[in-house]
Amino acid sequence: MTAVYVLDGTRVRTLEDFWRLMGEAINGPGGYFGRNLDAFADCLSGGFGQPDDDDYTVEWRDHEASREHLGYPETARQLELRLSRCHPTNRPAVSADLAAARDQRGPTVFDWLVQIFEDRAPDVLRLQ
Repeated sequence: MTAVYVLDGTRVRTLEDFWRLMGEAINGPGGYFGRNLDAFADCLSGGFGQPDDDDYTVEWRDHEASREHLGYPETARQLELRLSRCHPTNRPAVSADLAAARDQRGPTVFDWLVQIFEDRAPDVLRLQ
């Protein structure tokens, strides 16, 4: 039987909210399911934090609300944070992504997350 984990999209207003709510949905209060994009991808690929049952689905309910909140303003905020911490050799690429986000071009935080689902666990995500 497939386990279903529900992510309430109306509560996902920032990437940090996503990490917290995804962890709680899958592993209960205080649960972990990644706190950055790489860790999230690892969890989906069977890394630390993955559900015990390999057969599971994540229902991202009201995902359109999340899509709006994880749009270009949040993407720019996340890229500003990344720019402040990244290796100097990565700054040109991150700066270019930040400029694009400020111009409302390119992938958003929401797009990043959905792409990771598609790349690492294509049958897990159900957008509702």
